[in-house]
Amino acid sequence: MNSSLKKPVIIAGAGPVGLLTALVLARQEVPVIVVEAEAALTRDLRAGTFHPPTQEIMQPLGITAKMLEIGIKVPRWQWRDRKEGLIVEWDLSLLKDDTPYPWRLHLEQHRLTPIIFELLQPMAHVQVRFSTRFEGVEQQGDGVRVRVTGPDGALTLDGAWLIGADGGRSQVRKSVDIEFEGFTWPERYVVISTTNDLARYGYASNAYIADPEEWIAVFHMPDAGPPGLWRMCCPVNSDLSEDEVLSDAYAQRMLRRFLPVAESMHVPYKSMYKVHQRVAKSFRRGRVLLAGDSAHVNNPLGGFGLNSGIHDAINLGAKLAEVMRGEADATLMDRYERQRRAVNIEYVQNVSIANKKALEEKDPARKQERADMLRATAADPIRAREYLLNSSMINSMRMANAIG
Repeated sequence: MNSSLKKPVIIAGAGPVGLLTALVLARQEVPVIVVEAEAALTRDLRAGTFHPPTQEIMQPLGITAKMLEIGIKVPRWQWRDRKEGLIVEWDLSLLKDDTPYPWRLHLEQHRLTPIIFELLQPMAHVQVRFSTRFEGVEQQGDGVRVRVTGPDGALTLDGAWLIGADGGRSQVRKSVDIEFEGFTWPERYVVISTTNDLARYGYASNAYIADPEEWIAVFHMPDAGPPGLWRMCCPVNSDLSEDEVLSDAYAQRMLRRFLPVAESMHVPYKSMYKVHQRVAKSFRRGRVLLAGDSAHVNNPLGGFGLNSGIHDAINLGAKLAEVMRGEADATLMDRYERQRRAVNIEYVQNVSIANKKALEEKDPARKQERADMLRATAADPIRAREYLLNSSMINSMRMANAIG
């Protein structure tokens, strides 16, 4: 066994990607220390769509079964137009021969992290240190020295490798001077959640509504009970202040633009954020590795961000465990970078950008051309299956695995 196995892998960030990477490593008897700046697991109301291959790769870890107990299965999703209504409804059962999970699963990530955290609890060789902020790293031959600030002040942790899973503003990425290439969209996005049941208006649990001025993405999430929480995401006019956007009046106006409802609707949650399309220039700098939002960010249209981060975690954890156990040398981590960076550039970025452009298309002829194409594709089971292999990320996983 490699002597470096005596040193832990240090992971910055106790979100789903950091905790999942820790779990993959820990199941291979690799010691792990996770440091998290927050005092506890965080509540993030954004990401919450899990594609079929994501459910599939988490199943052996005992996660997927627990998610299915509390999540919402989405076997069909819709593409709509604000004026024309339903354009097409996609049936994921066409993927039944490609995956044991022919559906999307809706479950917000703050319900996923406690599942992973609970699985880590019995493992004596895993530590999760909250209220502990990453400060910097020095690489020293066969290891890293990581500076953190915790409840008892500054201290240094000696490890074999450092993984940055600390989000889009990653201090780990910045500490090793890796450029975050890409751009930020000029508009902001608002997320508005209501307990009003959109199913009674004909909406599937996931729907995208095209409009040249104010498209909307709809996601049905579990809540304390039926009918769950229906969450809408749409772009925000740059002239509006944050107070205006997060007001109840704005939420009610937005909801009425696509729902035939006169009365006021209950809106328990509202938030606003900027959206980026960026990929780190490198996912590896020596013994420092990046995963999840630390390595790549994209707009939410298609539900690729968190899924891609989970794919990073499984890939990274499995390869690093081999290196730590002396079954492969450190160059295996270059393959992790080649696989996951290529997929994020060629698939996640391109498809999520194309999704956004399609939803906000202003040219009537192009809108009609796309609607005709979608209807023709959905009407042909062979073409529909090929479309769904892409949108479900099954093809992205196959693409990554084929990279040597």
